[in-house]
Amino acid sequence: MFGSAARARYAPAGARYQSVDIATRIEGAGPHRLVSILYEELLTRMALLKSGLVNGDHARRSDAQARSLAILAALENGLDHDKGGDVAPLLASVYAEASRLILRAVNDNDAAPLDTARSIIADIAEAWDRIR
Repeated sequence: MFGSAARARYAPAGARYQSVDIATRIEGAGPHRLVSILYEELLTRMALLKSGLVNGDHARRSDAQARSLAILAALENGLDHDKGGDVAPLLASVYAEASRLILRAVNDNDAAPLDTARSIIADIAEAWDRIR
C-alpha cells in the first residue's frame, strides 16, 4: 500500500501510537492483566521476529528479538519463587528455553525454533487467561 519512503516517513507516528496503546492498556491494570499484556506483547514480537527472519528484514528481526528477550526477562523477574511453589521454577525454565530457542532461530536464520517457542508461550498465555 505504501512505498518504503512513505513507511519511513510515518514510522515515528506508528511507534508513538503503539506506545500510547500499550500505556493505555497498562494504566489501571491489575497484576494478572499486566502479565496477560506481557504475553500478548511477547507473542506479537515473536510474530514480528518470524516475519523479519522470513523476509530478511534485519532491522525488524533485531528489534523484535531484543523486545522478545526483554519481555521474557521481565516475566522471569516477576516470578514469585516464595509463593509460586512448583510453578515458579517451571515457568523460569520455560522462559529460559524460549529465550534459547529465539537466539537459535536468529543465529541459524531458521524460523522452526521460533515456532516452537511461540507455541509454548501461546499455551502458557492461554492457560494464564483461563485462571481469571
